[in-house]
Amino acid sequence: MYIGKTPTVGNFQVCDAISVVNGQAAYTLQVGGVNVAPESANHMLVSLNGILQKPGSSFTISGSTMTFASNLATGDVIDFVQILGNVLDIGTPSDSTVTSAKLVYPLTTFSSTGIDDNASANSITIDTNGHVTMPLQSAVHAYPSSAQNDMATGIVTIVLGAEIYDVNSDFDTSSSTFTAPVTGKYQVNASVTIKDLDTAYHWMYGVLLVASNRNYYMQSIQPRYEVTQDYSDYGRAFNASTLVDMDANDTLLLKVRTSSHGSAQHDVVVGSASSTETFLTVHLAC
Repeated sequence: MYIGKTPTVGNFQVCDAISVVNGQAAYTLQVGGVNVAPESANHMLVSLNGILQKPGSSFTISGSTMTFASNLATGDVIDFVQILGNVLDIGTPSDSTVTSAKLVYPLTTFSSTGIDDNASANSITIDTNGHVTMPLQSAVHAYPSSAQNDMATGIVTIVLGAEIYDVNSDFDTSSSTFTAPVTGKYQVNASVTIKDLDTAYHWMYGVLLVASNRNYYMQSIQPRYEVTQDYSDYGRAFNASTLVDMDANDTLLLKVRTSSHGSAQHDVVVGSASSTETFLTVHLAC
C-alpha cells in the first residue's frame, strides 16, 4: 500500500553511447548493439550537453530513430538516452529483475511446453551431470515371502508377499496385485522359477500376466516333449518382459498356467530379497 501516487514501473533501458555527427539530427537507438524502439518520446529521458530535452519539441521518435529539433554540431554531447518502457503498467520486467522468490509455487500449467506440475514434492530432479530422476514415479519389485508348493493345475496366482521397493505404494502384498495409479504404459518384467515340474503336462505357460485390459501368455513349453526330468533338485526359469497398457485403477497379477494332465506337484522357487529367483517388477514408462 502506498500513500499518494503509486510508483510507476517499466522496462528501463539505457541506450548505447551515441557519437554526435556534425550537421546531423537523426540518430539510431540501440541497446547492446540491437535497435530498440521506444513507445513514444514521452517514454524517454534524453540529456544533451547536460540538459534534459523536452519530448516532442526538442526531439521526436520514429521507430528506433531519434531526431533532434535541429542539427547537432561538433562539440555537442548526447549524455544519455534512457528508455522508460510502458510506465502505465508493469510491461516487460527489466533484465535480471525477476527472482524465484517472485514466483508462486507450485506452478500449474506450462502451455508452451506441455508440462503440468501438480506434484506436492519434487517429481523430477536433474543433477549437475544431467542425470534425470523421478523419485515419485511408480516402481515396484515384489517377490515371494514364503514357499508355494504343490501348486494346482490350471491357472494359479504367484503369491508375492514381500517387496524390495514400492515407490508409490501401488502393490498390495496381501493380494499380490499391482494397481495402476494413472493411465499409461507400464514396463513389466517377470521371472518365475518352477521345480518338480511334472513331465506329464501337455503344455505350460511359465509367465501369465493377467491385466484388466488383456492377458499376456508368455514363455510356453510342452513338458511332455521338452522336459526330460522333473527339475526336483533345481528349477526351470521362465522369464518375460513386455509393455502393458493400463488405465487408472487397472490391476495386474502374475500367474502360471498348465494343462490338466499332470499332478499338482510343482513348486515355486522363492529365493530371497538379496537373491530373487521369482519376482515381478513394474514401473510406469510413459
